[in-house]
Amino acid sequence: MISLFFIVPVFAAPDIGVGYNGTAQNIARYAGFSINTTQYTLSETIGRIIKIVLTFVGTIFFALMVYSGFLWMTAQGNEEQVAKAKNIITTATIGMVVVVAAYSITAFVMIYTAQATSF
Repeated sequence: MISLFFIVPVFAAPDIGVGYNGTAQNIARYAGFSINTTQYTLSETIGRIIKIVLTFVGTIFFALMVYSGFLWMTAQGNEEQVAKAKNIITTATIGMVVVVAAYSITAFVMIYTAQATSF
C-alpha cells in the first residue's frame, strides 16, 4: 500500500481584518492616518513569520516520521532500534500536537478579541 504524503507548506493564519476594508484599515481611517501605503503592517509581518515557522515545524515533523519509519523498518529484530523509532514517533507527535494546540488557541483568542473590540 502506498501512502501519499505531500510536503506542503502550512499557510494558515486567522483573518484579523488587515485587508483594504479590514479592522486595521478602519481604525487607521478613523484616527486620521493615510491608508495608502505599500508597506506591510506589523500584524502582516508577524503573520508571515509565523507561517514560515509553522512550515518548518511541519517539515521537521515529516522528516522525523520518515526517519523513525526507516529506523523501524531496518531494525531487523534489534529491539533497541525499534524502541528508538517508537520514542521518536511519540515525541514528534506530542510536539506537533502542542504546536497545533498553541496555534489554535492563539487564533481563537485573537479572532474573538478582534470581534469584541471592533467598531
